[in-house]
Amino acid sequence: MRTTILKSIFCFAVMLFVSNSAIAQKNNAKAVIKTTLHCDHCKQCETCGLKFNTEMLKIKGVKMYELDDKKMTFTIYYNPKKTTLKEIKEGIAKLGYDADDVKATADGIASLDGCCKA
Repeated sequence: MRTTILKSIFCFAVMLFVSNSAIAQKNNAKAVIKTTLHCDHCKQCETCGLKFNTEMLKIKGVKMYELDDKKMTFTIYYNPKKTTLKEIKEGIAKLGYDADDVKATADGIASLDGCCKA
């Protein structure tokens, strides 16, 4: 009898985990944003690369991102209940990079290393 109860609790926990995972995936969205990189090593640059690794994930709602430096795109995974695509693009612009039609801010560009500036 005790084994049956433990099996039931285990099955319930697994079902709860699976359903929460499915709900969490429905809450995430993906967007590909065109950018402009002005050097061939921005991802590895001491200043700019660090921004990618820390500041991108500080943009509200951003869960994960990928930078394709050859295609010059950001693939952003985000929670649309917490942010909008416009807010993400504005956050990227503040880091000194264009984000589709949103141009990099002057302060963001000023914070980049010389080789990474336009």
